[in-house]
Amino acid sequence: MTATTTSPATLDAERTDLLAALATARSALTHTTRGLSDEQAGEQPTVSALCLGGLIKHVASMEEGWMRFVVEGPSAMRYDLPEGVTWADIMAGTASEFPQWMIDHQSEFRMPPGETLAGIVERYEQIAARSEDVIASVPDLSAAHPLPEVPWHEPGAVYSVRRVLMHIIAETTQHAGHADILRETLDGRKST
Repeated sequence: MTATTTSPATLDAERTDLLAALATARSALTHTTRGLSDEQAGEQPTVSALCLGGLIKHVASMEEGWMRFVVEGPSAMRYDLPEGVTWADIMAGTASEFPQWMIDHQSEFRMPPGETLAGIVERYEQIAARSEDVIASVPDLSAAHPLPEVPWHEPGAVYSVRRVLMHIIAETTQHAGHADILRETLDGRKST
């Protein structure tokens, strides 16, 4: 898919609705961090390894990757394995070496010392703005690409731009729910 510039004023109703739903989900997620210190945003207050800053980092990275897929197709989602390592090894957790993309993915969920909540949210806002530009510029929401062949994708699966957007909305909403639980565990604050 080649992006062409389209003025936001010319967005059709479907794009407007999908982007509004995504904006609502993003807001629900980031709202959970209001008033927190960097240290609080990095705390893991439940038995889960999740922290609020890490959730936002993960959702931002996931959205950025899916928007690259919209523009570039499956080559934007590379899941290379180290030599001699199979998907069976990876899925069983017995790989002798894990690929860097997998290590990076796990790191997204943490907020190491020195990383700031403001910086994480700013990056997410930049990714959101880029996503909105991409969605405004794609000629057709039905345009589709095959998904990479990896164990978590159905063999032969194809995603349209529309389906990518619905996936991003669902994942962002799901993680906003996780964030609500984390925030309430941290200090009792509820989003509603």
